[in-house]
Amino acid sequence: MIRTTIDQAPADPTATDDMLTTQPIGYWSGLAHTAVTRQLRDAMAKIDITQPQYWVLNRVKYAPAAPSRTEVVDQLTPLADGQHEIPRVLGQLLHRGWLRTDADQRLHLTDAGETARVHVRELVTELRALVHEGISDEEYVAALKVLRRMIANVEGSRNA
Repeated sequence: MIRTTIDQAPADPTATDDMLTTQPIGYWSGLAHTAVTRQLRDAMAKIDITQPQYWVLNRVKYAPAAPSRTEVVDQLTPLADGQHEIPRVLGQLLHRGWLRTDADQRLHLTDAGETARVHVRELVTELRALVHEGISDEEYVAALKVLRRMIANVEGSRNA
């Protein structure tokens, strides 16, 4: 295990490359999360859909079998802004006619729901290209591996 003993400096948005090893990861990962999420949600708002609505459409589309409301809520609530957001989104999508339930109360995309999901997928793909501009696939993978390792380190120390 590699341990670093470099003192952490206060968060500094103007830090030069040679200063980055002293910068707090929470600050920088938080800025990245906020910037990317804001860009995505603002773009989605222009076509009258929310990010949680997109999550639900994808979850229903790619579930191995038609999911129940409870299954979707259980799967997506950890990502949501509170425990009531996904149930609310399910109601919105049913009201819009983008989801329907069958006789067993299982959720299915309607044709309109699939059309909306595909439209948002195209938007998300465009935004992903913008976010990844100037970043090679190798750099992106390396960044995610580092973040995964940091998460594992923190979760491991919490469980120790």
